Amino acid sequence: MRSDDETTERETDYRVPSLQRGLAILQMFNAARRNLSMAEMAERLGVSVSAIYRIVHTLCEMGYLRKLGKNNYELGPQVVSDGFGYLTSRDLVDVALPHLNALRDRTSLSCHLSIREQTDSLYLYRAFAAQRLSVNIPIGTRIPCHCTAMGRMLLSGLNDSQLDNLYQHVRLDDYPPPAPRTLPELRAMLDQDRERGWVLHRSDYSTAIACAVHDHRGAVTAAINLSGPDAVMDDETARSHYRQALQQCARAISRELGGG
Repeated sequence: MRSDDETTERETDYRVPSLQRGLAILQMFNAARRNLSMAEMAERLGVSVSAIYRIVHTLCEMGYLRKLGKNNYELGPQVVSDGFGYLTSRDLVDVALPHLNALRDRTSLSCHLSIREQTDSLYLYRAFAAQRLSVNIPIGTRIPCHCTAMGRMLLSGLNDSQLDNLYQHVRLDDYPPPAPRTLPELRAMLDQDRERGWVLHRSDYSTAIACAVHDHRGAVTAAINLSGPDAVMDDETARSHYRQALQQCARAISRELGGG
């Protein structure tokens, strides 16, 4: 007869065994043990080879494991990519945070920081302006790059070949103007963005100005923006002031990242 505690534990066990096994397999690799056979993995987990075959195959397909020879495996490049990508993003946020907060305080406008993930602009940080008509995009939001000011600055770091490869199978005509509807139109737009060094983008109720942030190699590693209601941003003199403040902020962040 089961006790109440045993019953409760079984009813609230939300673990996913296959996920547990997949993560346990990745944790088996270390500096002392750089490769393992599937039989060794199964033995360490106390299961049969057939029980983990599909898990190992999936990890290989996703790049977290790489097959060596007939039946040996090592950690794949995705493990390193994800790890360094996370660390880089955290370092970037830590560097940018005080600069964006100060920019928000000087201008009373919302500021955002984003990086590019494939064709999306991923929002990593926001300095939210406490006013009724503030623009407030949550951290973790993804927006297609070609539709936003920050996204276009992120794409401006790509050459024509990289841009063609990135958008080879991506449709652009599902978004309203001023978003470009074709790849040649996007390419021409980015040429102007690079030469100008900033992008201004108007939506239904707000305006955003974006600049690129550069790393120690001079590559575009992120983008920042100032965004506010049209009532505030319509004045050309004010907009010029905001743009200069944003560019100074982008240069300060770039310098801390080793950029020129």
